[in-house]
Amino acid sequence: MNDEQLLRYSRQIMLPQFDIEGQERLLNSHAIIVGLGGLGSPVAMYLASAGVGHLTLVDFDNVDLSNIQRQILHGTPDIGKPKTQSALETLQKINQDIKISLVNELITKTSGNNTFFDIIRKANVVIDATDNFSSRFLLNDLCVSANVPLVSGAAIRMEGQVCVFLNNNQGGPCYRCLYRDDVNDQAETCSETGILSPVAGIIGSIQAVEALKVIAQVGETLNNRVLLLDAMTMEWRSLKLNKDPACPICNK
Repeated sequence: MNDEQLLRYSRQIMLPQFDIEGQERLLNSHAIIVGLGGLGSPVAMYLASAGVGHLTLVDFDNVDLSNIQRQILHGTPDIGKPKTQSALETLQKINQDIKISLVNELITKTSGNNTFFDIIRKANVVIDATDNFSSRFLLNDLCVSANVPLVSGAAIRMEGQVCVFLNNNQGGPCYRCLYRDDVNDQAETCSETGILSPVAGIIGSIQAVEALKVIAQVGETLNNRVLLLDAMTMEWRSLKLNKDPACPICNK
C-alpha cells in the first residue's frame, strides 16, 4: 500500500483483528454484487469505500422514479440510466482507485449462464442483492458449483434476513437448504408488498459487513445461521440453519 491508501483505510487498519494484512486482502480481492437496488446500493458503496480492489456490478434494469426512495446509489438525475452506469458514476466519486466491471444483463439459466459462471469462479465472494427467488436459486447453484462464498440478503415490508453460505466443501448448507423451488416468488417483491427504505439499508449494510469478513478472513460469519430482523418491533433473531440431506444442489 502507498501512503495515500494507508491514510484512506487507516480506521480499518487500526482494528486489531483487521490490520494491514486484512486491508491487503481487500485490495487484492474481487467481489460480485448482483442487484443494484435497495440492498445492492449500500453493499456497493461500503465495499468500494472499504477498498475491495475489484467490484463486478450486475443488473439489467434502468433507474426508475420508484427506485429512488430506497436505492441510494441512484438519484433523480439518473432516472432512465442503466443501474450499472449510475452505480459506476456514484462509486467512482467514492473511490477512484478500485476497478469496477459492469454486467448489464439479466442472468438467467438460458442466457449468460456460462459466461457468468466464469466470472463467479474467479471471485472471492458473491453478494446476492436480488429481489426474486429464481435469481437467488441460480446464484446459489453457480456459487456451489464454483465453491465461492455467497452472502444472501432479503428485505420486504419491515422485515429482513441475511445469511452466508461459504460453499467450501465442509458440509455446510446452501440457499436451497433454506428455501425450495416451490416458494411463491410473486409474494416476495417490493412492487407487490412495499418496503420501508431504511430496512433495505440495514440489511444491505449487514451484507457488506459479512462480505468484508469473508474476504479479510476475520470474525465469525453468519454461516450456518439466518439473521432475521423485525423492524416493526426492532427485534433480531438468529436461527441455526442445518444442511438439508435431501438438498438437490449441495448434496449432489
